[in-house]
Amino acid sequence: MAEEKVILVNEKDEPIGLMPKMEAHEKALLHRAFSIFIINSKNEIMLQQRAAAKYHSPLLWTNTTCSHQREGESNIQAGNRRLMEEMGIQAELKELFSFIYKAPFDNGLTEHEFDHVMIGYYEDAPNINPDEAESWKWMGIDEVKEDMRANPDIYTAWFKIIFDKFYHYIEDHKNAICK
Repeated sequence: MAEEKVILVNEKDEPIGLMPKMEAHEKALLHRAFSIFIINSKNEIMLQQRAAAKYHSPLLWTNTTCSHQREGESNIQAGNRRLMEEMGIQAELKELFSFIYKAPFDNGLTEHEFDHVMIGYYEDAPNINPDEAESWKWMGIDEVKEDMRANPDIYTAWFKIIFDKFYHYIEDHKNAICK
């Protein structure tokens, strides 16, 4: 199977080319990505613990799903694809906001992403793919914030960045995200 390619973008999220995912992370080039927060009716986030075999950030906790769009795929289509591939669930997704971040890792790779943050709603247990996720749990939004402060080393670098923006977004837009 050919290596997955990412969509390289400029700071306006305009596509400027394709590149193998690993090469883009080695060169720290800006590319399109997405992050999904699945919320239940108790206002809890479904967190994913990354699989032990992941090439970076293994066994760390993170948002429900995050990945990269494929050429010709909308953000919502990409999000739905990866939600099913990683967590075995379907949810109606809504885009909230996007922003650029850069997070270097100890192994020499760097996430430099134009990240589209989405939200979806789901109530049941997922059917996780063990190649992608080790475990999962529901956790209250404020509980995540407090735990991240007390135990920062158990969360992915990008989740710490994205969660802060997500938290402020939902505080500022409570009526917009209520189901």
